Amino acid sequence: MTLATPTLHTARLRLRPFTDADADHLFALHSSAYVMRYWDSPPWNERARSQRFIAMSRKMADEGTGARVAIDRASDGTFVGWCGLTGWNPDYRSASLGYVLDEAMWGHGYATEAARSLLQWAFDALDLNRVQAETDTRNAASARVLEKVGFMREGTLREDCVVNGDVSDSWVFGLIRREWRPSSGPVPAGEAGR
Repeated sequence: MTLATPTLHTARLRLRPFTDADADHLFALHSSAYVMRYWDSPPWNERARSQRFIAMSRKMADEGTGARVAIDRASDGTFVGWCGLTGWNPDYRSASLGYVLDEAMWGHGYATEAARSLLQWAFDALDLNRVQAETDTRNAASARVLEKVGFMREGTLREDCVVNGDVSDSWVFGLIRREWRPSSGPVPAGEAGR
């Protein structure tokens, strides 16, 4: 089953399918040791990785297993980063959320805005019940993004990543459909409805 990658618009961003023209931006993003310091794989050291990433994004859509979108700033078209839902399982009605933003774009609320938009599309178009996300326990900024869009921290995966000899733990976050509120954070206890 094919899953069409959406084009979404927010107040400040455009989320769209990747094009081959994004390869240089992707390489700059993923080759930065600072940006990738909490990622579950080392920074890229070859440009061909960008083309493979774009090809894999298209393959995910063709196979119906997920959707990755490039994020541009609406005002000037500047590449902000990317956001994606992977591992979509229509039987379990679940998927995983991930994102990476250029360092110059941190602290502006773009990750929250993009994640919220992609989640709204996913809950509507994919009829999701659960979305999961993981972040390195040292990445407090990413944990805040997830909490702002409604995720709840559910546990810790101890020593689940080893990148270049650096062992790290990850927090697991979950967002359940009945707790989803597109424009706000988590639903207060006792207010979640079906």
